[in-house]
Amino acid sequence: MDLNIAGRTVLITGGSKGIGYACAEAFAAEGCHVHIASRSADNLAAARDRLRSRFNVPVEIHPVDLSVGDAARALVAGCADADILVNNAGAIPRGDLLDMDEAKWRAAWELKVFGYINTTRAMLERMYARKRGVIINIIGLAGELPTYDYITGSMGNASLMQFTRAVGSKSVDQGVRVLAINPPATRTDRLETLMRSQAQKQFGDAERWRELTRHLPFGRPAEPSEIADLTVFLASDRSAYTSGVVFSVDGGQASRH
Repeated sequence: MDLNIAGRTVLITGGSKGIGYACAEAFAAEGCHVHIASRSADNLAAARDRLRSRFNVPVEIHPVDLSVGDAARALVAGCADADILVNNAGAIPRGDLLDMDEAKWRAAWELKVFGYINTTRAMLERMYARKRGVIINIIGLAGELPTYDYITGSMGNASLMQFTRAVGSKSVDQGVRVLAINPPATRTDRLETLMRSQAQKQFGDAERWRELTRHLPFGRPAEPSEIADLTVFLASDRSAYTSGVVFSVDGGQASRH
């Protein structure tokens, strides 16, 4: 299927690893000009070099801390011509109401919740002026399946889901689409590290970490590429009538509850 997005410019936050990097690969494979942002300059440089060597497309990197509003706005100003924004930066730590004190809670939301809000607001101003553009928020399944032990992430993700629906319902008046994807547990380096640590504690053998994912749909976590492929499709003209909605790519987990 020709997605007809070659030559378009995409900005991906949290783009040096995991789902963000998989999105960068998928857009690069379609011939897009890719901008990736994250906190680590070293990780960004390594990601840029891999993308350029594999896909022969322009790739620019932006080391930035998106928990700071001015930094988020400066990033968008430096990528003002982006046709597509993928908000993906931010990993909220686990913890219940007593574990997550105010400082931890605020720090987590500054990066993910307010980071998404700030980059979206800044990019919308530019996209509205052009009467075109797409913003895709990579959020997380906890917004649909809240748990007490992940209360900060559950609430933050739920707020971003409603943010997406509210903004995406109105942005169409200016020719801009805003939508979101809720990934489940996904096979990223971060997930594998957590699973290895848990397997070491539970079994005394970190190599048995895959046994801890057998309860998941299809007996495995999602692949980053499975999230990235949907992201690229939703950003394309093949999905031109889609806005203000949240897609859960969860193997049916939300429907089981």
